[in-house]
Amino acid sequence: MDLVWEYLPLLLPFIAIGFAAQLIDGALGMAYGVISTTLLLAIGLPPKAASAGTHAAETFTTAVSGISHIMHRNVDWKLFSKLAIPGIIGGIAGAHLLSNVDSSAVKPYVQSYLTFIGLWLIWRSTHKIERTENPRIVAPLGLFGGFLDATGGGGWGPVVTSNLLLQGSNPRTTIGTVNTVEFLLTLSISITFLIHLGWETFTLATGGLLIGGVVAAPLGAMLAKHIPANRLLLMVGIVLSLTSLYGIAKSLGLIG
Repeated sequence: MDLVWEYLPLLLPFIAIGFAAQLIDGALGMAYGVISTTLLLAIGLPPKAASAGTHAAETFTTAVSGISHIMHRNVDWKLFSKLAIPGIIGGIAGAHLLSNVDSSAVKPYVQSYLTFIGLWLIWRSTHKIERTENPRIVAPLGLFGGFLDATGGGGWGPVVTSNLLLQGSNPRTTIGTVNTVEFLLTLSISITFLIHLGWETFTLATGGLLIGGVVAAPLGAMLAKHIPANRLLLMVGIVLSLTSLYGIAKSLGLIG
C-alpha cells in the first residue's frame, strides 16, 4: 500500500491524460494515440518507446472501448470485416519498419491532408444529412491507417474514421467500428513491439495512460450513441483539424 501511495502522484498526470484522450477517442473515433504519444515524446521518450508504450496501454483501453461499442450497437460488422485484416497487416508492417523508416518527411503532407478533411467535415456538419452510403474504399484505407498508426504512434482514427465519413458512412457506426477494430490493431502492434523491444514498452507513464483510458472507455461509447450525427461530424472535424494543424507546426519546427 505504501508503494501505491508513493507512485500515485507520478501516475495522476498520466491517468488524467489517458482519461481525456480515451473519452475523445471513444466518442469521436480518434485522438488517443496522437495525444498520448505527443505527451510521451514531450517527457523525453524516444519515438519507438513512445509508440510502443502508447500501443501497450491502448491494447487494454480499446478492448474495453470495443466491448462498450458492441453493447451500444455502434458496430457495423460488415465494415469491421473489411477493415480488420488490412489494418492488422499495415500495423505489423509499420511496427517492423519503424526503426528503419524515417516518416518525418511525409508527416506534414499527411497532416495537411487531414486538416483539409477536418475542415470539410466541419462544413458538412452544417448541412442536413439526408442519407448515409456504404464506403467503397475500405481495405486500402485500413492498410494505410494501420501502417501510419504504428510508425507514428497514432493515425488509425484520424485517417480511417475521417475518410470513411468523407465517403458518406454513418457517423455513429463508423466511430464504433473503427474503435472496435483498433483493439485487434493495437494488440498486433504491441506484440510486434514486445518482440523487438521487450518489456521496456511498459513504463510508469504507460500504466497511467492505461488506467485513465480504461475508466473513460465506456463513457466514450455511450456518448457516440447519443450525440446527433451532425454534431459528431462537427466535433470530429474540429478535433481532426486542431490535431493536424498541431502536427504540421511541430513537423515544421514552429513549436517545440
